[in-house]
Amino acid sequence: MKAIINATLVMKDHLICDACILFENGVIVDFGEMCSLSIPEGAEIIDAQGLFVGPGLVDIHNHAGGGKWFFEDPEYAARANLLHGTTTVLACLYFDMNRDELVESAARIKAVMNTPAGANIAGFYMEAPYMNPKFGANREQNPWRGPIRAEDYMPVIEAVGDDVRVWVLAPERENIEQFVKDAKKRNPNVRFSVGHSEASPQQIEALMPYGLCIGTHHTNATGDRIFYPEVRGVCVDETVNYNRDIYAELICDSRGIHVDPYMLRLVRKIKGDDRIILITDSCVFDGPIPPGYDGVTDINFDHEGEIAGSKLSLEIACRNMMKHTGASIVDVFKFASTNPSNVLGLKDRGLIEKGRRADLIITDHWMNVKKVLFKGEEVS
Repeated sequence: MKAIINATLVMKDHLICDACILFENGVIVDFGEMCSLSIPEGAEIIDAQGLFVGPGLVDIHNHAGGGKWFFEDPEYAARANLLHGTTTVLACLYFDMNRDELVESAARIKAVMNTPAGANIAGFYMEAPYMNPKFGANREQNPWRGPIRAEDYMPVIEAVGDDVRVWVLAPERENIEQFVKDAKKRNPNVRFSVGHSEASPQQIEALMPYGLCIGTHHTNATGDRIFYPEVRGVCVDETVNYNRDIYAELICDSRGIHVDPYMLRLVRKIKGDDRIILITDSCVFDGPIPPGYDGVTDINFDHEGEIAGSKLSLEIACRNMMKHTGASIVDVFKFASTNPSNVLGLKDRGLIEKGRRADLIITDHWMNVKKVLFKGEEVS
């Protein structure tokens, strides 16, 4: 038995002060105010010294960690994320890879997922293959511009198999529904996300019965359907905002460049706090910093000068969200742990609750991570 004492526990919608949490064999067995709990004799004690203890962070959209791509060195990237409190991460593969590269990268990551060194990798987030070629970083390297054909995509579907959690797609692509059906047949539990797209509301909503329930990096890499210059059209962003069943991913960098702080506050007001997911979209592009971005340190740029994901870790994204929107520490744990767990159907994590996995982090009030526990074991 282990116990974290002198903690402020971050719950789903409140805090428990002067608290204790007990866990054994990697599972939470009890928690509450210290005055109401009996700590078993011989329990290993961790003193939180009044700091916050919340559920481990869950990053569903992440290409890299510590400056290395997941496809390049999955063990290194997984550990880099874990040290920052991300106890669950989806390794993201991008549409700039061809079929063989996607298959080979998936195999490399799956081999590490099944070892202790990569145990926090919970599967794949496939930002590939079928985006709209007009949108996204490194888009000139997109080998998937041609017709959607089963002989091209089925090897990729088989390569990720049951480990794929999310397929991102552009609903306006011709024959995309057949791809969705084949992906769903191979893995009935997979979710779909709209991203790198200029789809109409009707095209997006037509795929919701198959499990489209996420908007990839909301307000980034999406088009707009404008039929008259003086009239704003409706497209991906509006559809994500409108539909209650679609979660909105947000990249929250320090200067509000991916998503303007006013837009962050607007999306929060529209979607509600249980439909927002903070992500890092961490990448490793090395293009030059374009004019006007001097001093920006947490964003990548490709060689065309386009924004290309971030250099964030998820606890820093949480801190930025607090700064830009006034969100509380309870809120950001919801955005970065509870909500992403819910959208993936991971009912064994994402909350401090009896029977849940003892993935826990100890932080100060600005989400500076002081200690990480993965399945009840301290990470060092």
